[in-house]
Amino acid sequence: MVEISEGSFDSLNTKVDDLIELCAEMKRENQLLKANESNWLSERKQLIERNQEAKSKLQSILVRLKAMHNS
Repeated sequence: MVEISEGSFDSLNTKVDDLIELCAEMKRENQLLKANESNWLSERKQLIERNQEAKSKLQSILVRLKAMHNS
């Protein structure tokens, strides 16, 4: 059986604690990124809808202008 010195064990223990903290930090960051992504997707959807509405209104105006011009 391999014996580990107390100093080596403490060092390993510290590294494991650091890894646990890093994983927790990365989990928090990932959750924040997912929330941001959801917000951006929602905003993108709204902008696409507004763009479609503006496009429809513009097409309607163009049709009316052409009708006025032809009459």
